[in-house]
Amino acid sequence: MSSVEKIFKTHQAQTFPFPSCLQIKSAKGSYIIDKDDKEYLDFVAGVSACTLGHSNPIIISAIKDQLEKYMHVMVYGEFIQSPQYKLAQLLSENLPLKLNCTYFTNSGTEAIEGAMKLAKRKTGRSEIISCKNSYHGSTQGALSIMGNEKKKMKYRPLLPNCNQIIFNNIKSLNNITKNTAAVIVEPIQGATGFILPENNFLNKIQERCKKVGCLLIFDEIQTCFGRLGSLFALNYYNVIPDILCIAKGMGGGMPIGAFISSLESMNLLSHNPQLGHITTFGGHPVNCASSLATLEYLLSSNIMQEINAKEILFRKELKHVKIKEIRGKGLMLAIELEKKELAKRVVEEALKKGLILFYFLFTETSIRISPPLTISNNEIIRGCQIIKEILDK
Repeated sequence: MSSVEKIFKTHQAQTFPFPSCLQIKSAKGSYIIDKDDKEYLDFVAGVSACTLGHSNPIIISAIKDQLEKYMHVMVYGEFIQSPQYKLAQLLSENLPLKLNCTYFTNSGTEAIEGAMKLAKRKTGRSEIISCKNSYHGSTQGALSIMGNEKKKMKYRPLLPNCNQIIFNNIKSLNNITKNTAAVIVEPIQGATGFILPENNFLNKIQERCKKVGCLLIFDEIQTCFGRLGSLFALNYYNVIPDILCIAKGMGGGMPIGAFISSLESMNLLSHNPQLGHITTFGGHPVNCASSLATLEYLLSSNIMQEINAKEILFRKELKHVKIKEIRGKGLMLAIELEKKELAKRVVEEALKKGLILFYFLFTETSIRISPPLTISNNEIIRGCQIIKEILDK
């Protein structure tokens, strides 16, 4: 074990017994470079976070410009800061009318926490319903609505009145009642390996929510900012939630999240009590500048229009007898293999061959593919070839 690795494992808290310990020197475009100058083609993009690739010059320029003006100056919502209001305005212009007011947070988890609070404040109810096998973050509130008991059993007691429905199971929607404050759902279920909604499941959730008078919250933390070929999954599925949560790819590699609703609903956080949700670093001006640059570039370029063709190319190049299924949409794809041992070996061998792949939280037989949206066709073909070469062995 090198001295650096020893320091890493001794003094930096670990969450997994066997981290890859890849020592990063730099990253650019679709590649990460280690301390020995070996290049790794990145099929993960920081778990869907680096939307426009690594060290994108447009994002770096926006960050530098903001750094020269100011960084953190005051807690969220007190001072008018141009990166914040410009980003909020552009989001409003590209979302349905009732999603016109944004609260910026530090992360996706905090966005979920804020959305849960807003739903309770809006409805006066306490029950939050999520889906089995869902993942919404790891803080106490988000953990309470996680759909995997194994991941949260050691941290109980958690929030009361958190119950579940089953993704794509219409009968389970009867669990949504007039006691429910909100139903929170991922349009594409992430941690289980990118499960798509079937039989108008999202529409039927919305219908049930309207019937009982509860709110619908979309967790678009992974799907946001173009990953499906549309800016948001709500555009693709034509379902408008009452609250939208976003993060990951919205920052272009910088840490930022948001929950978005109507001005009327958001104003409930300003009184009775005041400061209904507060955060020191939420909406950090540098992070907002990065997010604004990412969003502006996506809207002005043809990157999102190319996503469907890139998905088709992935599916074509990943045809192999040992790949049982490819799930997902756009550039969030899951390769399903027969055994967890095979999935583990593919990820490990790929890293040795210069390709970064990753796992999912709740399934051990699937491999994540979520590259930068800027990945080229040649890079897709090269990475898929490495995967097939490993499977051939």
